[in-house]
Amino acid sequence: MEKSIMARRTRKSRSRDSETSRILTSPYIQRKLAFFDPLNEEDLVRLEAQVDWLLQDVGIAFRDDAEALNLWRREGARVEGDLVRADAKWIRSLCTKAPREFTQIARNPDRSVTIGGTNQVFAPVYGSPFVRDLERGRRYGDMASFEELVKLTYMHPNLHHGGFVTCEPTDVPVSKRHFDMLMAHITLSDKPHLGAITEMSRAQDSMDMMDIIFGSDFVDANCVIMANINTNSPLLVDRVVTEAIRVYAARGQGVITVPFILTGAMGPVSTAAAVAQAMAEVMIVCAYTQLIRPGAPFVMGNFLSSMSLKTGAPTFGMPEPVISNYAIGQLARRIGLPLRCGGSLTASKIEDSQSAYESADSMHSTMLAGANYVLHAAGWLEGGLVTGYEKLVMDADRLGSYQKILGQGLDTCDESFARDAYGEVEAGGHFLGTAHTMRHYQTAFYEPKLSDSENIENWEERGSKDMRTRACERWKQMLTDYQKPELDEAKREELEAYVAMRKEVIPDAWY
Repeated sequence: MEKSIMARRTRKSRSRDSETSRILTSPYIQRKLAFFDPLNEEDLVRLEAQVDWLLQDVGIAFRDDAEALNLWRREGARVEGDLVRADAKWIRSLCTKAPREFTQIARNPDRSVTIGGTNQVFAPVYGSPFVRDLERGRRYGDMASFEELVKLTYMHPNLHHGGFVTCEPTDVPVSKRHFDMLMAHITLSDKPHLGAITEMSRAQDSMDMMDIIFGSDFVDANCVIMANINTNSPLLVDRVVTEAIRVYAARGQGVITVPFILTGAMGPVSTAAAVAQAMAEVMIVCAYTQLIRPGAPFVMGNFLSSMSLKTGAPTFGMPEPVISNYAIGQLARRIGLPLRCGGSLTASKIEDSQSAYESADSMHSTMLAGANYVLHAAGWLEGGLVTGYEKLVMDADRLGSYQKILGQGLDTCDESFARDAYGEVEAGGHFLGTAHTMRHYQTAFYEPKLSDSENIENWEERGSKDMRTRACERWKQMLTDYQKPELDEAKREELEAYVAMRKEVIPDAWY
């Protein structure tokens, strides 16, 4: 009888889950789990000494931007050619001006995210020129694929942030595609997102479009968009970085700066050296943002990967980048900056065992390290060359388990000890029908939508579908269920007019 009741209630629960699949929530994670800090004080001090040596004695180049070099000179840094050396204590003092945490306001305020402190935010893969799904195979990304991926990111409750270049829409000229991508994020989703950075004018277009959505006075007082930019490792900050900072940070918008270091190529074949190099590169960029506007939000990034020294190919989920996540997490908390690192990374070409192992190891260390903003949390394949539709929903499904681990930890309140249930159950009995079970059976355990835990007879009866097949069905159903979020019609028209005006004066360019 009790099992029958539970079965009926479970069927009702699944029915309700289907009915409410369109109720979209976007909570960021407010972490309760302690950070994993494996490095001792001596290790950390030695790493920080290496960082200081790089800043003071080796120097970091600021290339092709006279305005940036002039600012460093005026502020007292030693500038020789394009090489900037600066007192490490001064750089650290500038970094302390950036907030430890800040909120990026979304178009829908209920989806705003707080970045930094004990908060963690998941965003999808970024920058892949190709896409892949089980039915259409591997192909160049296009605008239709981009829009589908924006919709899927919007639909999935375990992805809190839209990112930006979920794939490259290669059927649109490079000079104009940022308009279409921004319009997709603004109109097809109401989650927070990033802006364009590849040219100063594209960054300015991003800001102009945010002014239309939020109003310029509101933008000047609040972070409504962020820019994700990479240093040109080793030890080079180019004009793309400094110009983007002058657009975004000058308006008080968030800047994420990430050294991309393949150890052995853009850094020495040493994880410790590469971590220290990443810190030095990102700290001097943070200092630059604070010279532009003290208090501007800044996220320090680390994308450190090992590589095959036989072929030069990057490798993911390996022990070296895993330990780098832990190290950079500790160093970020010591300096007081929000952190971006890690993700569900893999070199695998499809969603296979290699993909699962590498992504799980990479993402688990990301979670324990305390990354506050995680780009590439879902959808990454083939070393970042491919955005996988099935991979996106499979990864996001697993993010729900991390969300529960981080956000809930172990609950030790009186209700969690279930003392009343022991009064109902005799020795050797079971707890299935107790009042405590009835109160909690819908929420007691995380139930991934894509895992199949049924017996083999039921699995065979439903077609013996593997995870990839179930994931393919899942994303297609999500797109069928998709409903566009509301947007004020006057703002939509103003955005469309702005984009049309700008496209009219910009020539098509494919590079």
